[in-house]
Amino acid sequence: MILQACVNGPRSKREFASLPVSPDEIAEAARGAVAAGAVDLHVHPKDPSGADTLAPDVVAEVVGRVRAVVPGVPVGVTTGAWAVPDPYERAKLVRAWTVLPDHASVNWHEEGADLVAAALAERGVGIEAGFFSGTDAVTRYGASPFAGKVLRILAEVMSEGDEGGGADAKAAETAAGALLREIGTIGDGGIPVLLHGQDGSAWPVLRRAVREGLSVRIGLEDVLELPDGTRAGGNGDLVRAAARELGR
Repeated sequence: MILQACVNGPRSKREFASLPVSPDEIAEAARGAVAAGAVDLHVHPKDPSGADTLAPDVVAEVVGRVRAVVPGVPVGVTTGAWAVPDPYERAKLVRAWTVLPDHASVNWHEEGADLVAAALAERGVGIEAGFFSGTDAVTRYGASPFAGKVLRILAEVMSEGDEGGGADAKAAETAAGALLREIGTIGDGGIPVLLHGQDGSAWPVLRRAVREGLSVRIGLEDVLELPDGTRAGGNGDLVRAAARELGR
């Protein structure tokens, strides 16, 4: 079981004023998250406008700076289609990376997931298979040549509303259970699963993951509030709260 920190995601500073965007900000956020208890990192390199990018020079700078401040901690990046819609272009950019992350997420509901995964595999980058609830990602992955050959499965429960309400927390847990059962049908029992939620689903799903003995993640990509509903001061606050849920 690992505690991964997702320090920024596709969010912008309009949503959270101190969201880490520049390489220096992302590195400092990584330092704080690791100090708070994270043992693995997921970051979104961003261009000067704050948009997610797979550009080799930006990926190199971000990954290099993060490694400089938290040596030995695995660093992963996104390959989300929102950054580069054309999967052939995404794969081309991966093949052009000059500094390689330890792993990268591939969302299997996105067109061309196998193309992007192939580029990562060629470069020796670990693949996190992203399964969003409410999509056909599990089915697509089950028919993929990469089924059973990934680093881990990222099972993501999409937002179920305000986590402060009991009904919403119940809906999030129900969705998490359904996604886990679906994952169980593909016979990937040897692949570790990291279960996490988004916004209103984040904390109820994290607690479900703890009960199931699964890996978890938390950070400003997934949620901006602490378990009591107050605004988090940053990634460190969120990771410390998750560590408490884990009993650490």
